[in-house]
Amino acid sequence: MKRSTIKILSMVSVLLTGILITSCDSNLDLTNPSYRTVDSYYETSSELLSATNSIYSVLHSISLAGREWFFIHDLRSDEVKSGGGQLEVKRRQILQGASAPSNVLIADVWEGLYVLIHRANVVVASGPNVTDNEELRDRLVAEAKFLRAWAYFELVSMWGPVPLYTAPVTETDQFKPRAPESEVYAQIILDLQDAAAVLPSSYTGGDLGRVTNGAANAMLGRVYMQQHDYASAKTHLLKVYNDSQYGLLDNYYDNFKSETEFNKETVFCAVFMSKGTDEYNWGGGQVGNGPNSGQTTIRSQEYCPLAWRNLIPSDKYLNNFEIAGTDGATKTDPRLAMSVYMTGDTFNGGTETMTASMQNGNASTFHGETIKASWKKYTLLYKQSYEVASGYNSSGINQRMIRFAEILINLAECEIETNPGNIAGALAYLNEVRARPSVDMPPYPTAQYPANNKMDVIRIIMHEKMAELGGEQLRNIDIKRWREQGYFEEEPISYFTEGRDELLPIPSNEVSNNPELGSGSINAQNPGY
Repeated sequence: MKRSTIKILSMVSVLLTGILITSCDSNLDLTNPSYRTVDSYYETSSELLSATNSIYSVLHSISLAGREWFFIHDLRSDEVKSGGGQLEVKRRQILQGASAPSNVLIADVWEGLYVLIHRANVVVASGPNVTDNEELRDRLVAEAKFLRAWAYFELVSMWGPVPLYTAPVTETDQFKPRAPESEVYAQIILDLQDAAAVLPSSYTGGDLGRVTNGAANAMLGRVYMQQHDYASAKTHLLKVYNDSQYGLLDNYYDNFKSETEFNKETVFCAVFMSKGTDEYNWGGGQVGNGPNSGQTTIRSQEYCPLAWRNLIPSDKYLNNFEIAGTDGATKTDPRLAMSVYMTGDTFNGGTETMTASMQNGNASTFHGETIKASWKKYTLLYKQSYEVASGYNSSGINQRMIRFAEILINLAECEIETNPGNIAGALAYLNEVRARPSVDMPPYPTAQYPANNKMDVIRIIMHEKMAELGGEQLRNIDIKRWREQGYFEEEPISYFTEGRDELLPIPSNEVSNNPELGSGSINAQNPGY
């Protein structure tokens, strides 16, 4: 997959494929017999493969995993803060709780998700037309269903009720109203169950990075957890846990480097490829790409301490780590140094030292000390010099979107929710994460984190998930779930207003252009906007 990502037509072109252009002369209402429509184009497995690759192309695009997807999640969490005045207004608005329907970042992610859904719908609908390779056809349709489910989960978890399209849009009037969350979740679960039943457990060669049976079961775990159905979530998460191909890497930091991609800890990833140049197309495509070119990500440039440094770790995130001699902790958590650069740390293979002046913008407060801190995860500094990193760099580091460590921590949450008396069973999963050789933290319970009851374990899970998976685009949906269950003693988002900030606003373009949006029992816009 890393070498074979294929780009096809824009959403507008695809939506209009097969629509006849009319004229006042009825004799002109004819279809060119050589012109292939959506209904007739995808007739071979190679054509369906190209269409499926185009779904991945959207996943990797600037609107989603290549840029705006990680921003929209992080900006709605308590794990980041502004790197300084360089943070763009559209991002600062979300970070400060001033989200509005006119925000273009919100609109970009919304549109990106629906472009992905449309392309997935084309593959699913075209599957029955393909007969030359039924095994490949069935796998490709399953991949499309997984990716469609992933996109709808992103939508429903951030926007609530959303229009539900499960067939290609071929006419300009095929608008849909917002569907209830229950209907969206039902479609997500159906798609993931179908995908899990067909997808292989692994791939080789150029297919590395395609979605697997394990990814489908892991996503089912996430989806059921978000609905507070922990028993069903546990069932699917255990399928991943018991799959011998998955496990924790010895070195925690290997999860964020290009040299250690497609490893046993990666359950699902967005695949990127370094082109050996600094090119990146801010218009949404990729500079210099032919139809089979890979795609790059701009994440390293956005978060790198020596580049734009738009978002940096929040003080809450930094101070979440256990520090020896503080609050009863006996060891400093090594994941802090593997997730964050601080002034005085070395980079570029240990040959250069980071100074405060190298890091553009704001400082942090770490256990009472004012110091500059920046993200290390997914940046290229582990192998880049100051001279190179302070310029402009796109990246080929794969975005690990589901890691095996998440499976373990989610199983701990499912265990304590389904069996509150089994504290030891829940802690066992968490202690597997902490026993990683490069981490080797003391097992729970500890003096700092006792475990005498269910709420003690929930507190441990919140702590451990931030330490292990901070800055990995999970905190946003975790906060929403835990808030619904009343688990926060103090609201983690400073600007949060009940009845408004649980969800993002529906983009104004969608409200203006979709006449059916509010035609059902659900208003066109979310409350408070």
